[in-house]
Parts: sequence; structure tokens; C-alpha cells
Amino acid sequence: MAMQCDLASRECVPCRGGIPPLRGEELNELHRALGDDWEVVREHHLERTFRFPDFRSALAFTNRVGELAEEVGHHPDIHLAWGKARVTVWTHKIDGLAEADFVFAAKVDALAAA
Repeated sequence: MAMQCDLASRECVPCRGGIPPLRGEELNELHRALGDDWEVVREHHLERTFRFPDFRSALAFTNRVGELAEEVGHHPDIHLAWGKARVTVWTHKIDGLAEADFVFAAKVDALAAA
């Protein structure tokens, strides 16, 4: 958990492109730091489903994630449904994962825990 907290405390610097997406051990290391609640899908994006007791709670969480996204300039896909919100994160400019995606995901985890 300490490594995950470390990720959440980093600044989420959006990727400007021009770098290759993360692969292999570098990707695996960041995934371990983030934790197993997030799934790395095809080395392309991160995905996690958050569960809530009702629609209102899921909507409130979705709005908090949206505010965070605007604040840091990193915009995930969010699927809202009754009692759950699925968050999908990747860096569009490189069509894959960058360190900023893991930082953002850790910040989303912190929102869910708050």
C-alpha cells in the first residue's frame, strides 16, 4: 500500500507524445506499485470497477473523478451504472500506457477511499 500512496502523491503530468508506451518490466513494476485492483488490459490501458451501494453514490464518485480529471488534465473513460463505475485510463497521444496513467489511477483510488 505504501507504494500505491507514493504513486498518488506524485504529480500527474500528462504525456505530450513522442515516447513509446510502457511495456514489459517497467509496466509490471508500475502495476505492482498500483496494486491488483486495477487490471492492465493488453498492455494498453488500465481498468477498474468500483462498487457502491446505490446509483447516487456511484454518480458522486464519477463526479469526483471528473473533477480530478479536469484538475490534472488527464481524462479517463468512465462507465456509470447502478452501484458501480468502471474507470478506464490510457494515454491517447501514445495509444498506450505512460507513468501518468498509473499516477492518475492511484489518485482515483484515493478518491474512492475518502
